[in-house]
Amino acid sequence: MKTMKLGFAPTRRSIFSAPDAVKYANLTREKLKALSVDFVDILDINEEGLLYDDGDRIRIAEKFKQEKIDGLFLPHTNFGTEYECARLAKELNVPVLLWGPRDERPDEKGIRLRDSQCGLFATGKVLRRFGVPFTYLTNCRLEDEQFERGIRDFLAVCNVVKVFRNTRILQIGPRPFDFWSTMCNEGELLERFNIQLAPIPLPELTTQLKRAKEENREVKQVMQYCRDHMHIRIRDEELENVAALKVAMKDLAEKYGCNAIAIQCWNALQGEIGIMPCAANSLLNEEGIPVVCETDIHGAITAVMAEAAGMDETRSFFADWTVRHPDNECGELLQHCGPWPISVAKEKPSIGYPLAFDYPGAVEAEARHGEMTLCRFDGDNGEYSLLLGNAKGVEGPYTKGTYVWVEVENLRRLEAKLVEGPYIHHCVGIHKNVVPVLYEACKYIGVKPDLYDPVEEKVKAYLRGE
Repeated sequence: MKTMKLGFAPTRRSIFSAPDAVKYANLTREKLKALSVDFVDILDINEEGLLYDDGDRIRIAEKFKQEKIDGLFLPHTNFGTEYECARLAKELNVPVLLWGPRDERPDEKGIRLRDSQCGLFATGKVLRRFGVPFTYLTNCRLEDEQFERGIRDFLAVCNVVKVFRNTRILQIGPRPFDFWSTMCNEGELLERFNIQLAPIPLPELTTQLKRAKEENREVKQVMQYCRDHMHIRIRDEELENVAALKVAMKDLAEKYGCNAIAIQCWNALQGEIGIMPCAANSLLNEEGIPVVCETDIHGAITAVMAEAAGMDETRSFFADWTVRHPDNECGELLQHCGPWPISVAKEKPSIGYPLAFDYPGAVEAEARHGEMTLCRFDGDNGEYSLLLGNAKGVEGPYTKGTYVWVEVENLRRLEAKLVEGPYIHHCVGIHKNVVPVLYEACKYIGVKPDLYDPVEEKVKAYLRGE
């Protein structure tokens, strides 16, 4: 499991019980350890290991920066010092988790020791004044199910934000001329989101492919992997090109420091190497390097977000919305020539020929059914949003390529969103419900969440721990 590093800064206010604040800070530390959460503590900053003093806050910020934390956790172990929390959060610019343990009943003299909930109200307001987005984990006990779920979801949110802010996409070739829908604003992606592109021409790819074939050892290993995990319905020399292409793309991604790839998959490439790149894309997707077709940069961004929301434990698949289900009014075919990772298949995949091209090298398999998230990052005219929602796999007719028939709550409503934009016919699917995580992550990255079903209140209730 991928781990995120939290900065742990429990806070108190002076007029409430300091011993009780220390007690609950220590209990929270033990709970985080029991959950195997990686966190940076502040026990070395002062005797209490608590945030309440401005001089300490400066030292805490320096330590958290040095440790390169991915998120900031501010447990209010009594009322808390709201302005210190806000100053710290503003300086660190990472996702912020606000939480406090449930308060006990007043003692027999009517004395309350902590008033943690009251402090949460104060800190939430001051964070807003400072312009700091934050995630609120409902006021609950450490033993409550909501606490563990909230921590794990927040870690996934941190992962999405970290990956999104550090994405660099290997762009292999320009978009195909016919695909005006996949054009993007490279400068704006860099200026707004720090998303970088590393464009290379197709000849650089073919040169790297030839080098991979000459070195041969890794290419042979990939060919054997294909034989072990797929039905091979192409010739050995074609399979060698598939394997060499996979090795070449991975080498180029590493060379340019990229975590995703968008490739001009047709049709100039076929004239150079005689295969479709789909199977090579599938192999890289299986290794956790998302590869998308038709130089769809926004599609590549979507893929890294979806996999980060799943803590990189589940592979995503890049698909076309294609045709309505012939029998199911809320059914739709998600399909592509054959780039999906083999772990999403419900059967042993084949490497053969795609639906619309005469060149070999595409994977064929129906994807597993079950619950999934469908999403699409996109934008135009300077505005960006993330379309997202749930779907489930259903039975439907056989078709070529990698495919799955899905059912959504209201296909006509979704269809209108896709046509009216800013979205296109491409989406990313993942066999996991990551809608709440992606929804929450949007507040940190400056992207509008756009739920294609009217479930926003349900998502918010989930995030509240309901």
